[in-house]
Amino acid sequence: MVTHIRRSIISIVVLTAVFGFVYALAGTGISQLAFHHQANGSLTTNGSTLIGQDWSATPCPGHPRGSCVFHGRPDATGPYAAVVCATNAKDCTASSGGDNPLVANNVHGSSGATNLGPRSQALLNNTRQLVAYWKALGVDNPTPDLVTTSGSGLDPDITPQDALVQIPMVSKATGLSATRLQTLIENQTHGAPWGFLGSDYIDVLQLNEALAGLE
Repeated sequence: MVTHIRRSIISIVVLTAVFGFVYALAGTGISQLAFHHQANGSLTTNGSTLIGQDWSATPCPGHPRGSCVFHGRPDATGPYAAVVCATNAKDCTASSGGDNPLVANNVHGSSGATNLGPRSQALLNNTRQLVAYWKALGVDNPTPDLVTTSGSGLDPDITPQDALVQIPMVSKATGLSATRLQTLIENQTHGAPWGFLGSDYIDVLQLNEALAGLE
């Protein structure tokens, strides 16, 4: 009896030490050594490349706010919060349309898809507002991605085409030529992961950081 109890206690202590401490510390140590940047949130001086940011409030002297930088998709941190919620606070709640921005007009929402169907009037209204938003900034033909939300609500990436249609807006606000901006977009375009998963993409944060280096 005593022998069984002693063995049980020793097993608990050993397994707790190995799997509760040694395993965890080893995993942390390896990740810090081999994947330091990723293990610490893929942070840059302006945020994380893993999560979208709201660029709509970026000051652009002499030009509309947000017109001197590239934007991501209109999700939880995109222009939706600055457009729909600015005119109708009830659309910021989880029970209505839109993409439930994390914080807009002091109303807390959550990340995630809207689940609005193709016949949704709320989806149609939101999309029209976003089309008007882009045209006011100088983007005459916004892509479908730029007027619809992502599945996560926090997508940090856009397609090269999403960036290319924003060139006239950014060029006018920054004074940079369309040719330089197109080259910038090409340099910031990443190929599909593993060569076949998804499509080419651009991280908006990295794109805007590279843009700042040109100005």
